[in-house]
Amino acid sequence: MRIYNTLTHKVEDFVPREAGKVGMYTCGPTVYHFAHIGNLRSYIMEDVLEKYLRFTGLDVKRVMNITDVGHLTSDGDTGDDKMLKGAKREHKTVMEIAKFYTDAFFADCKKLNIKTPDVVVPATTYVDEFIRVISSLIDKGYAYEAGGNIYFDTSKIDNYNVFHNFTEDDLEVGVREGVEEDTNKRNKADFVLWFTKSKFDDQELKWDSPWGVGYPGWHIECSCISMKNLGEYLDLHCGGVDNIFPHHTNEIAQSEAYLGHKWCNYWFHVHHLNTTSGKMSKSKGEFLTVSLLEEKGYDPLVYRFFCLQSHYRKGLVFTWENLDNAKAAYNKLVARIGKLLAEAAGSEADTADVSALEEKFRTAMDDDLNTSNAMTALYDILKADASPAAKIAAVEHIDTVLSLGLVQAAKKTAEPAEDDIPEEIKALAEERAQARKAKDFAKADELRDKIAALGYTVKETRQGTVITKS
Repeated sequence: MRIYNTLTHKVEDFVPREAGKVGMYTCGPTVYHFAHIGNLRSYIMEDVLEKYLRFTGLDVKRVMNITDVGHLTSDGDTGDDKMLKGAKREHKTVMEIAKFYTDAFFADCKKLNIKTPDVVVPATTYVDEFIRVISSLIDKGYAYEAGGNIYFDTSKIDNYNVFHNFTEDDLEVGVREGVEEDTNKRNKADFVLWFTKSKFDDQELKWDSPWGVGYPGWHIECSCISMKNLGEYLDLHCGGVDNIFPHHTNEIAQSEAYLGHKWCNYWFHVHHLNTTSGKMSKSKGEFLTVSLLEEKGYDPLVYRFFCLQSHYRKGLVFTWENLDNAKAAYNKLVARIGKLLAEAAGSEADTADVSALEEKFRTAMDDDLNTSNAMTALYDILKADASPAAKIAAVEHIDTVLSLGLVQAAKKTAEPAEDDIPEEIKALAEERAQARKAKDFAKADELRDKIAALGYTVKETRQGTVITKS
């Protein structure tokens, strides 16, 4: 597999440090509000990446943080903590806000078929680890105290601007937006590792530390959570492009200063979901959520389908028209698979045929996770000169990566709802199943004919008995 590495600005062979195993870290949500669908595009693509690595036979351990303290409204280490902002908005405690929106985030992920990472760590549970690493950075001369806060000294490292894709103007303050200069800093690009009570006295969550009562900065959280769970060497770090600077830049600086060696080999960044007016963000009021899509009649998996039609390194423009087009295409795809299911009923797939059908899919995914071409490969499978059973088996297998629920949706489309099947038909089908189990095939055939006379068809498939309206 080849993948674009933001650190080198090149598409490279992906080679884990330890053969057969991958340590993968994902920047998780700041749980002060619902995730909008722009946020969730990154998690969808990271989910596809993880699942494809597993598909190829690699043993993946994926870790994700939950930011429930320390992420300020400005990346310049100024303004309110986002969690405190959410608590004030809803007149709740910070931990009540964190619990509610963490649950909401994972509920959205479930609707989008996004797998929960192997390890999920709320930042508030690792404060002792943050303090330990910050203390070490001070002892090694990489951090200093000023104005009641502990700062990382970016002048002590050789290459702070490690990604080389932000400007000197950005470096003047070390932020992306909401710039306010912090006069406590020795250097403009320095960043806070720990805040004390001398700043933001209305902060609800505070802990004792060697430097006074306070709370951690945002950037230290991910470094510590990753190192604690994945060790000193990380294969793959993921996030949205807006995390590149300053967050991921600062993670590299503090992690490598603490460890004394290179930390992470590959950086995977997903580009923005845009509206026709620009980047989608909560602050601009363009707040489209999974729940809103559902309210408007869209299956969340249609949005996942929409995302997979584009490459993760390209900006994706959301409009309702584009989503309608994705919905129509998804429904047609499901209908085609439904017809194949009926044709494949009772037959077995040849393993070699299935593997051959999957070849174009593997080629597309090995090419920097090209999901757009992978979707084309999916359609090619449906058009291929192969048995219906082989096609269905191939679709099911690659959908463990795409996670569009295609076969499941096709079954629901092809089958009447459970409540729509008359009780008499259900009883006859159950009686027929018992006759087949007892090897009384004459009776089973008689019951099948009786069911058919009542306008229904019953078939035995690998997934069990299927009843359809004739």
